[in-house]
This record gives sequence, structure tokens and C-alpha cells, in this order.
Amino acid sequence: MGRRWPRTRTLGAFAAGLLIASTVAAQTPRLVLRGQRWLPSEVDSARALTHEPAECLTLPTDPILRHSIEIGRAAFRSPLILGGQAARAGLTCETCHRNGRRNPDFAFPRVSGAPGTADVTSSLFSSHRGDGVFNPKPIPDLAMPKAQLKVDQTSPHLETFIHGQVTEEFDGFEIPSAVLRGLADYVRGLSPTACPDTTDQVVGVANLLSDTDRALIAAQRLAAEGDRPAAIAMVASARARLFLVDERFAAPAPAQDRRALRRLDGTLAQAAQGLRGSTPDAAAGLAKSRKALADLGPRLRRSAPQSLFNPALLRAAMDGRLPRPPS
Repeated sequence: MGRRWPRTRTLGAFAAGLLIASTVAAQTPRLVLRGQRWLPSEVDSARALTHEPAECLTLPTDPILRHSIEIGRAAFRSPLILGGQAARAGLTCETCHRNGRRNPDFAFPRVSGAPGTADVTSSLFSSHRGDGVFNPKPIPDLAMPKAQLKVDQTSPHLETFIHGQVTEEFDGFEIPSAVLRGLADYVRGLSPTACPDTTDQVVGVANLLSDTDRALIAAQRLAAEGDRPAAIAMVASARARLFLVDERFAAPAPAQDRRALRRLDGTLAQAAQGLRGSTPDAAAGLAKSRKALADLGPRLRRSAPQSLFNPALLRAAMDGRLPRPPS
């Protein structure tokens, strides 16, 4: 069994841990974004970081299942679900399975062989399953036909499989039952029949802000249900998605936008603290966070062309033709 879900973890904690994967930086152009740390040198980093596979997910009409899938979707995108070295590096389930698909460009030192592979029994990530043998395997696309996957996603044993991945394959903490159930429901909800016509999509500020808000909506409902540990996990996911916005709003994006993002992250941190302390105004903290996010969103979308969401500016930053982001 894994450890208990931690009561206190913040975006700052895992943001500081991003430095551990710096060995990959030597393979890439100037290090600008976290995701560059697991890209091989031969990949067009700017292209890889501004495009992602389209998500093959159709949300059901049943409100209970839809809520569970939203919980899982948010958790799938949070580094705090994993543990040990992976969490400190900022890896998420989505790192290898972008939008639930696969990541053909993933290349992590001592874990990957060819790009798009990973050794799931690496001692680097797991003290439970490390076998001392380097045997990376292709990362599967979770939306592809179920027969191609290791575990039958229609099986009731999927939760057990995911639990083992989190607590043993990545040395993660025990996660709230609603989050584990949500992860299984999200994976079950991915299907080739739900894939849109487009093969990929642009990584934009609107996508990440939408992910942030969806995680906060899930947090609000969980808090109303009295499941505060799961609500805290959703706030952590919201902060993780907001971090991805913040790092792309480094110079030359307007400094006031960066300050506004930091203030919003502080509001989210206060909301999480309210949930941990079981304070009566915890629900108000979540509502305040969503209001602040809604107010900030239009401004960030207007400024996005001046940020590293702009592929041309991102490429220039990687080439050293723009100021480095502040540390």
C-alpha cells in the first residue's frame, strides 16, 4: 500500500522540484518551459510544446458519472497524483498520455529508450517495482481500441490497476477514493469513437484556463459533498494548470499579467488552506477563486500573442533571442 495523501502540498513545492530533471536541458535549446526537460534534441521543441493530440472524450449526460470523469480528468493532469522522483520532476499522467493519448516525443533520462517509450519498472521512479532491467516499452494511446491496452478498461479491476500504478509504479501517496474512481472513469471514457476530426490542437491559454476552472468546479462539488481531501486534490490540479499558464507569461509578456497570475495562485492556495482547516468559509474561497479566474481570463487571452503561447516568441526564447524568464 502507498502512503496517505499529504495534507499540505502546494504549487510552490512541486514547482521547486522541477529542477531535478535538468539533465535533459543539455539536449534541448535554451531551457524555457518545463516540458522541454523530457524532449529529445532531435524534436522541434517549439512545435511539440504548442501542439497536442485532440482529446477523445465524450462526457456523458449522467451527472454523477460526468462529475466523476471531471475529477479524474483533473487528477490526470496533476503532478501531485504521482510520487517520488516523478512528482518532483513535475510529471503527470498526461505527460506520457497527452490528452489521454500518447506522447511520441517523451524522452526521460534513464527511463526512455527511443522517444515515446518508458520503462515502467525503472528504479528511478519506483522503489516497489524497480527490477534493475532497462526495458522501455512504447507508451500506449489510451483512446485506442481497448484490446491494444494492458488492462481491459471495462473491467472493475481498472481501479486496482491504477492504484498500483500510483502507489507502486510511481511511489505515490494513497489518493482519495473519489479521485481513484474518477481516474478510472476518465480512462474508461476515452474512446476512438470520440476522437474529433482534427488530429491535434493548439496548446493555448484558453485550454489551460478551462482546465483550471473545470478542476475548481469539481472541487466545489466535492467540498459540498464533504469530501475535502478530494477537493484539495482538485485545487492542486487547478494550480498545476495555472502554473503552465504562468511559465508562458514570462517576459516579454506584460509584467502586470504575471503579477495577476501570482495573485490568483495565492487565492487558490488560501482556498486549499481553508479546505484543510475545515473552515466554514472554504466554499467561499473556492467561489472567490473561480470569480478571480473568470475576471482574469479575458485579459490573458488578449495578452497571449505577447507571451510564449505565441510559437514564434517561444522559438525565439529557445534560441536565446529573448530575455530568459525570471527565476
